[in-house]
Amino acid sequence: MHFSDNLIRGTVAPMVLAMLAERPMYGYEIIKLVNARTGGKLQWKEGTLYPALHRMQADGLLTAAWEEAPTDADAAGRKRKYYHITRKGRAHLARQAKQWKELAEAVDAVMLRWC
Repeated sequence: MHFSDNLIRGTVAPMVLAMLAERPMYGYEIIKLVNARTGGKLQWKEGTLYPALHRMQADGLLTAAWEEAPTDADAAGRKRKYYHITRKGRAHLARQAKQWKELAEAVDAVMLRWC
């Protein structure tokens, strides 16, 4: 199923922050993880992710650093840009998660009657 850009746009930042709250990740790893966790329902591309990462970095929600890939990784020794959630990013994620839950309940209360 294809989702409209308007529906996707508001979900990118909170989803990225939620994944980075688990551990630091590089961009392509985030894309693969979203695709896997959503069972392929969301097929993010670089054009979806990287502008959001840059905005969140500018807003102080995350930081980025070039780091070597772990020795057990396919690209051992290769440098990748890893993104790390900041304290401000964690606080933002907590607010967004609460808002998302309330919004989803409100939308479901209306939409599930129709579906």
